Amino acid sequence: MKMKAILTLSLAVLGLNAVAQPIPDRPEKLKYPKLTFEPPMADDFRHQLKAGPVAYLVPDRELPLINISVSVRAGTWLEPEGKEGLADMTGYLLSRGGTKSWSAKDLDEHMAFLAAQLGSSIGDTSGSVSLNLLTKDLDEGLKILREVLTSPRFETAKLKLRKDQLLQNMKQRNDNPRSIERRERYRLVYGDDFFLNRLSTKASIESITQDDLKRFHRRWFAPKNFIVAANGDFDVKQMRAKLEKLFAKWPFKGSTPSPIPTNYTMAKPGIYIVEKDIPQGRVNVVLPGIHRDDPEYFQSQIMNDILGGGGFTSRIMNRVRSDEGLAYSAGSALPGGIYYPQYFIAGFQSKSPTVAYATSIVMEELEKITDSRVTDEEIDTAKKSYIETFPQSFATKGQVAGLFATEEMTGRYKSNPNYYRDYREKIEAVNASDVRTIAKRLMKLDRAIILLVGKKEDILKGHPDHKAKVTDLSKGQITDVPLRDPLTLE
Repeated sequence: MKMKAILTLSLAVLGLNAVAQPIPDRPEKLKYPKLTFEPPMADDFRHQLKAGPVAYLVPDRELPLINISVSVRAGTWLEPEGKEGLADMTGYLLSRGGTKSWSAKDLDEHMAFLAAQLGSSIGDTSGSVSLNLLTKDLDEGLKILREVLTSPRFETAKLKLRKDQLLQNMKQRNDNPRSIERRERYRLVYGDDFFLNRLSTKASIESITQDDLKRFHRRWFAPKNFIVAANGDFDVKQMRAKLEKLFAKWPFKGSTPSPIPTNYTMAKPGIYIVEKDIPQGRVNVVLPGIHRDDPEYFQSQIMNDILGGGGFTSRIMNRVRSDEGLAYSAGSALPGGIYYPQYFIAGFQSKSPTVAYATSIVMEELEKITDSRVTDEEIDTAKKSYIETFPQSFATKGQVAGLFATEEMTGRYKSNPNYYRDYREKIEAVNASDVRTIAKRLMKLDRAIILLVGKKEDILKGHPDHKAKVTDLSKGQITDVPLRDPLTLE
């Protein structure tokens, strides 16, 4: 009784009613207030700078820190033939190879003295240069950022060191089965000639010169190709003025990049096996996917969440792991492609003898979701997963600035400015009939590419307790995919 009195008094001090809010005896009986959240809108932070870039400025006075990221429309699709790896190397050395006024060593030491971070990279479809520093050092930091963007030095010693690092890493390309899996999956999904599969080789890396880096930089690093995201301890008007100065009187004109290619070609349906002596086989079941602007995009996301994207609430995970114990993790993904439709993938790892059986279960679930109605509970769980986690995309000021800058870079701000405002309504509108419709459209097993990485003999032999055979998984033929030479990829 004494403890109860203390608890009642404590609740009273907090302004809570101990009688009105009893503790339930089961967690599922917990009641939560309705989530009320309205996402920020891009226009509240968007600024078209006179110098050319669009900037998203999101002030945050909590800490005396400022983050600035300059995204650039440049990527591997712009590399000249025979110079594969040039974009990546340019991005890496841009902030690490010195500038006109700073040697690489001195710049590193000075950034450490300022307790600031400077970084840069260029990927397949975009690049970025980022700066994080104390508010008091903003003006000095912007001067350095200007030099990184306009006059990188690309020191020969740093270039040589980076080449040596890349060549050493290249020798290990076939050591990691996950890397093999991804490389061969991309080739099967997009084709050898697609820009994503034009990978660097020993010859291409060795051919890159300091002049190549400078030409690539001067051609694409111009304000008209920039999108800026900034968040932190600043006044918006003052930051805008500083950014106008940062990009004013650019020393070179630069070029407008060509559109990102979309001319991919999927391999024929069938089974593709890469021989690799590993204890567990790696399995990918791949199907043509969807574009993020597709009218049935939201339906596809709910369908995938139920099928394999929802973790322990999804069908594939429950069948393959929970029911059969064939894999530690199993699931699926169906991201909406930005420039071209992304692919659907269901994947897992399992012991070589059980690969065929586990894959047959996955194939059963892909077929089942097209033939039978999903339950109300499955629909409700998937919807809540998307709706209740939606605010996490805007949890910090940095996320807000970065997200809207990405929307600007990829074109969705222009094509669908109300995407986030309408997001939850679109998710809520999905019903069981919609899920079945999109499943029938996408889950066509006669188009499936099945990629297996592991010990072929053991995989084909199967497990004595299960009748499933690899040859039963597809009407397409079985194709051996030899390991490529790590230095030439031939």
